[in-house]
Amino acid sequence: MARIEPLPLKQWPKEMRQVLAALEPPGAPAKLSPEGRSKALNTLGIYAYHTTLAQAFFTFNGHILSTSTLTPRQRELLVLRVAAARGAGYEWLQHTFLGRDAGLSDEEIQRIALGPDAPLWDPLDAALLRSVDELVGDGKIGDETWAVLADKLEVKQILDVIFTVGAYESLAYLLRSFDVDIDDDMLAAVARRQSTTA
Repeated sequence: MARIEPLPLKQWPKEMRQVLAALEPPGAPAKLSPEGRSKALNTLGIYAYHTTLAQAFFTFNGHILSTSTLTPRQRELLVLRVAAARGAGYEWLQHTFLGRDAGLSDEEIQRIALGPDAPLWDPLDAALLRSVDELVGDGKIGDETWAVLADKLEVKQILDVIFTVGAYESLAYLLRSFDVDIDDDMLAAVARRQSTTA
């Protein structure tokens, strides 16, 4: 049960429309939200309490989601590993859908929870997952992980790795500290998926 109930949509401040626009920065490719996808209103209803903070974070998060130098698949590897490392169930569930959209298989998503030492990861995927564990645990990418990232990625991409982990680490703090309930539409999407894969 949530510690603080999200503001219902009808009670959101009028500036929330402008705040939400920050999630789609200028020049970002247009995105179509798949039908039946959760609108994450419980999380947005928490941000609605503090629109100045939401504007700043959504501007940052808009870059991560739309203009990052990482591929969507690489981004989702990082986000899902943060969710697993932090036990952030809401973040995990929401990003399993985004991870599939980005090309991750169900088997890969399951392996993300096992971490970088699970079998079958290529060296870069393993290094990306390990960078999450090191940043979350030590606040620094270790030397061996850094060597792989520096060999395979440009400096801009390494910066995007670090800031993607930091953004979703912060979001995990919010979701877990507020005990944000999983949205009904997200639970319905899970049920639909389970019924079609059964």
